[in-house]
Amino acid sequence: MNWFFITLGYSGLSPKAPGTAGSLVALVLGMWILTLFDVQTLFMATILISVIAIKSINKYEALSGIHDDKRIVIDELSGMWLALSVAPAMSVGLGEVGDLQNGFLIQALLSFALFRYFDIVKPSIIGRIDREAKGGVGVMGDDIIAGFAAGILSSLLWQGILYLQVF
Repeated sequence: MNWFFITLGYSGLSPKAPGTAGSLVALVLGMWILTLFDVQTLFMATILISVIAIKSINKYEALSGIHDDKRIVIDELSGMWLALSVAPAMSVGLGEVGDLQNGFLIQALLSFALFRYFDIVKPSIIGRIDREAKGGVGVMGDDIIAGFAAGILSSLLWQGILYLQVF
């Protein structure tokens, strides 16, 4: 079992809000990847990491007997990266990250806030997956759905901002 991997570089060992700490690390890494590569790279990395994480979490749970240990935050990475794959769903140069006109930073921050909301509140199917799915699929599944929902809602909110010509 790779403790460094499932705790996302030990960010899950944060004494306060390990899920938020892991999500922040995932946000920064995801935005960095989007400045170097394209959205497809981030999306494919999300799938690969999710599959490896499910196996790693199953192994951890078999050894420890603990389901959904709060220190495991690799699921936050998958959810956050999926949200970033949906919105902003674009790659920008490092110098363009802070340009509010392109929407990259705004959508990334909206994705983060909405992902954390969905991950904490666990509405609808997100909560059902969290309660009923077992093992690594249960740990990862709710965050993957939360990330997808956060990305879609972020994208819709950005379209509303553009429609209202706020920026």
